Amino acid sequence: MSEDPRVLKAVENLKKPRRVYAVISNKGGVGKTTVTTLLALYSAKLGYSTGLLDLDLVNPSTHVVLGLRPEHLKYSEHHGVLPLRIGNLHYFTVVAYTGDRPMALRGRAARDALWEVLSTVNWGVLDVVFVDTPPGIGDEHLELAYKLRGVIRPIVVSTPNPLSMSVVKKVIHILRECGYADLYFVENMGDGKLVDYAKELGVTYLGYIPHSTRLETATGSLDKLLGLDVEDSARYILSKLLPR
Repeated sequence: MSEDPRVLKAVENLKKPRRVYAVISNKGGVGKTTVTTLLALYSAKLGYSTGLLDLDLVNPSTHVVLGLRPEHLKYSEHHGVLPLRIGNLHYFTVVAYTGDRPMALRGRAARDALWEVLSTVNWGVLDVVFVDTPPGIGDEHLELAYKLRGVIRPIVVSTPNPLSMSVVKKVIHILRECGYADLYFVENMGDGKLVDYAKELGVTYLGYIPHSTRLETATGSLDKLLGLDVEDSARYILSKLLPR
């Protein structure tokens, strides 16, 4: 059976940027979306042409972190849909089309929707793209992981919470089964205690983003997000990820 043309187009689109990182968590509440958004924002602030893709089609929320209203998101087209330009940040989320209406996607419908987005958005030649993936590891995640090997680089996010840490083991095992040898790890709302845990798992520990009491009030304001006290920690992580 021949490959789905959407898969081929998705691979083509994602090979244009120099690096593409998929930020992953098998458990909600670990701050995956916040981590993804902050890394993208600070990367753009450093002068890198940076993409931010919200691939959580059921409950997209990066626009909430950024303070963008769905009705204000307008995309143009040129060989596909062009991401919205915000300075050095290139941004795409489906809420521009769905508004605040939830999308109850499961099974084949979920997989089709994900491939539709990936095959439609034309990133062009960017330095880096950060992808906020849907939480969990379902069939659609496994299909994406398997078919995008060699194109995306996974970053697994966990808090120091024991439950979150136990789930991380499963995620890493599944990603290795899909053929990913090099995996990255970010500790969120921590202080660096998971360094040894990352070594035990055989993944590259990028660093930690400390708990910030200012983050909640900064959510929804680009100016406040760019002035957070976690910037140094985010920059340290980015120093290991951004192309030189």
